[in-house]
Amino acid sequence: MSKLLQVAFKELGQTEIPGTDHNPRIVTYAEQSNFPGIKDDETPWCSIFVNFCCDELNYERSGKANARSWLQVGEEPTAAKPGDIVIFWRESIHSWKGHVGFYLGHSVDRKKVFCIGGNQGNAVSVAAYDASKVLGYRRVGAETQLEIPDPYLRKGDKGENVIKLQNLLNKLGYNCGDADGDFGNKTIKALKLLQANNQLTVDGIYGNDSKTIIESLLQS
Repeated sequence: MSKLLQVAFKELGQTEIPGTDHNPRIVTYAEQSNFPGIKDDETPWCSIFVNFCCDELNYERSGKANARSWLQVGEEPTAAKPGDIVIFWRESIHSWKGHVGFYLGHSVDRKKVFCIGGNQGNAVSVAAYDASKVLGYRRVGAETQLEIPDPYLRKGDKGENVIKLQNLLNKLGYNCGDADGDFGNKTIKALKLLQANNQLTVDGIYGNDSKTIIESLLQS
């Protein structure tokens, strides 16, 4: 069984709580995957669950709550295998709506696709979906190589070293959004929060002190 399926099956049966209460485990999926604004188990969470499972293994994530965002992550396999990510359209193939989960297999007649995922019947469950609504399959698995860039980096900088810094900030729980290589306001805000939490000068500039703290946090 793939590592992603192992993670997903450990969560099997986690179910939304009707009413004003919320399943804390489902809320954790959002918190761990850097969706700090989501504090309930009612916001559509299929993509959040896939982000959570990938985060558990330090695999590439979409970083977004919409299912179709996964069409841009990883690689398209030549043939789907259990553990690949499968993306479906909902309502209309041309809309933004969709569903995402982990592929388990096809029915004998190839008309249904079985997958395990979140928000399937308001729970982490195994369900069958119409195979004609598959938008695509994606394969992730190569662990993100977390490299610590050399200082200095600051607002306006772009490139591979900025991507490295953004990946580190996201991994440490300082959400700076997508690792797009652009040192903008989100990256500054995340870096300032890290600096403030570790008694550094809060200037939003990645220097030697910030590098030292990041090295220490990664080893803890």
